[in-house]
Amino acid sequence: MGKKKSVIIDDSVQEEVKKSPVIKTDVVAEEESTSEIAASPEAPRNDEKVSTKTKKEDKKSKRATKKSAARKETRSVKYRKASEDVEKSKRYNVSEAVSKAQAGSYSKFAGTVELHVNTAQKNMRGLVSLPFATGRKLTVLAFGNGASESGADIVGTEEKIASIQKGKVDFDVVVTTADWMPKLAKIAAILGPRGLMPNPKSGTITADLKKAVTDIQSGKVEFKTDRNAQVMHLSIGKTSQPSDEIVQNIKTLINSIGKTRIKKIVIAPTMGPGVKVDMSSL
Repeated sequence: MGKKKSVIIDDSVQEEVKKSPVIKTDVVAEEESTSEIAASPEAPRNDEKVSTKTKKEDKKSKRATKKSAARKETRSVKYRKASEDVEKSKRYNVSEAVSKAQAGSYSKFAGTVELHVNTAQKNMRGLVSLPFATGRKLTVLAFGNGASESGADIVGTEEKIASIQKGKVDFDVVVTTADWMPKLAKIAAILGPRGLMPNPKSGTITADLKKAVTDIQSGKVEFKTDRNAQVMHLSIGKTSQPSDEIVQNIKTLINSIGKTRIKKIVIAPTMGPGVKVDMSSL
């Protein structure tokens, strides 16, 4: 028999491979890191938040601009042309304001010059005799002895009180004698909020109805705030009237109301732009 050759196998290398720990390469680690970042949403950065906020503000600004432009478009061509001579933010001297209001009237008829007054409080009312007629006649309702001879437009009766209770208010001023006040208490809830309830301070409760009615019809103007509001609207003259007469009417009215009780005044014609008044010029 021939000799068998013995083969020596060196397995030390295999054992080293088995025992050595598996080490991830940099590429694999980087891939895992990238996958983790992709799996979790990244929080927005501060600069991105500011950018989003700015975009929202820009959108709001654009919407406001569009609305303003839309409002301007709804105005008539005549109104926009008349407004060119009036600065919206400026407060004019009362004489200049009256002149601009009269010049800005574009009605085909002689329009009324109106005074819009923002007051410091609600429920203000009173009567004032203006030096120049305003062109508007007040409808007077009179209750009491001598009402039929007073020259009032409407003579008050029990039937008239019943009519008012049903909501018919077709007059501007109520004057009465003191003995009728208990009867008028039935309609106080209707007259009061409208500023029509007679009051001795305004001269609408009197023993001389004829004098009270004559004073009102000859130029006395009633001023009162709107119901539950701090604003009053008054006719102060005509666009065809001399401007200095309207200025005198305004000054007389403001002195009667009291400057400290007024916040803002705007003069406007029946058809035309309003003009803000500088209170220091009154």
